[in-house]
Amino acid sequence: MGAYEFITPGASGDVERAFFNAKADAVLESGRRQYTGTIAEKDGFVLVADRPMSLAAAEEYATHLLNTDDERIRDKRGPAGAIPVDDGSWIFVGNASA
Repeated sequence: MGAYEFITPGASGDVERAFFNAKADAVLESGRRQYTGTIAEKDGFVLVADRPMSLAAAEEYATHLLNTDDERIRDKRGPAGAIPVDDGSWIFVGNASA
């Protein structure tokens, strides 16, 4: 069993609701099977940035976290990373079982 990297947008609002909605969207897209390699496999998240940034900067930072194998998001069974975007939305990033 391997892992896939993901960068997933989350809706505006509080991070818990955005995470739940991003997971629900991934389930709708990937189905209810196990090991989708998406955010659907995640049980939680950890904030990996403390200040909101532009969408482009958040996506670039998410890519940086993946490329540097950041320990906060490295584990395919661990939490996703949550990055706040200055429009009130979120970017979630991580590795997921596939």
